Amino acid sequence: MKILMVLTSHDELGNTGKKTGFWLEEFAAPYYAFTDAGAEVVLASPAGGQPPLDPKSDLPDFQTELTHRFKADPAAQAALASTVKLDTVDQADFDTVFYPGGHGPLWDLAESETSIQLIESFERAGKPIGFVCHAPGVLRHVKAADGTPLVQGRRVTGFTNSEEAAVELTDVVPFLIEEEFQKLGASYQKGPDWAPFVVTDGKLITGQNPASSEAVAKALIEQLL
Repeated sequence: MKILMVLTSHDELGNTGKKTGFWLEEFAAPYYAFTDAGAEVVLASPAGGQPPLDPKSDLPDFQTELTHRFKADPAAQAALASTVKLDTVDQADFDTVFYPGGHGPLWDLAESETSIQLIESFERAGKPIGFVCHAPGVLRHVKAADGTPLVQGRRVTGFTNSEEAAVELTDVVPFLIEEEFQKLGASYQKGPDWAPFVVTDGKLITGQNPASSEAVAKALIEQLL
């Protein structure tokens, strides 16, 4: 079982002067779900090397057993520091792909032709694909084989408008996932804010928020077993 994890390389939170990146829990929980299941995990990002960590996700309030495990794991830290460049990755080498969130992906991965084509190639190959929190936003330009939006008519979730309002970034992000999915004709689903909520539609698996990250990873693993 070989799994690709794709992280953002974007670290600017709009024009706020603040930093963003990937969300630590959304990386750590799936990473250990995958490795504990015996999978080989390859980490990639548009720029390669160390992806930017959203500093807010490193605050004490957002730490979990698995983020603590990561901070005590030199091998995992070394893997994260040396992500491969996304444009060197071949879908044929992997069984599935998973995108952690954080706000960063809304700027770079959502608009990346490399990422869009990679997701489309996984989908065409009939392989499961997973995204959590803000990462489902990277699907906004991804097309199905017939040229329609991949999410059109599909059941999906992602960070809600109310969760975005709660973190006071509604007017900062380039688009709102809930609105974007509805505009694309998706059947957007959501659970209570901040509670785990995962939607599986065929081989497309999406999670609403950080609390959903481990469950998305486990749902991906189930599809591979």
